[in-house]
Amino acid sequence: QVQVVESGGGLVQSGGSLRLSCTASTRRFTSYVMGWHRQAPGSQRELVGRITSGGITWYTDSVKGRFTISRDNVKNTVYLQMSSVKPEDTAVYYCNALGSGDVYWGQGTQVTVSS
Repeated sequence: QVQVVESGGGLVQSGGSLRLSCTASTRRFTSYVMGWHRQAPGSQRELVGRITSGGITWYTDSVKGRFTISRDNVKNTVYLQMSSVKPEDTAVYYCNALGSGDVYWGQGTQVTVSS
């Protein structure tokens, strides 16, 4: 069982920046693709982006050029750097670890962008 814990959410003004962190409790961190998802009220959960163990990233179109995902394989941590945030980025942000047919989710962290 892998425990995934997000942190760093909060209230940020439109146009501002925020960095989320996600730590996974596993000795095999490099075996997992790490992903960030978000779910706004009344909406389905959507994939924001993901990063492979080798650092290859993918982003959904709505965050390209504004959000950056990185990972520190020594600290078992993945980051979501959010810049130029918009009110529509308001959501609960979830991190997950995907590998070997298993998926582990964190509890989520709330991000609220004020206009």
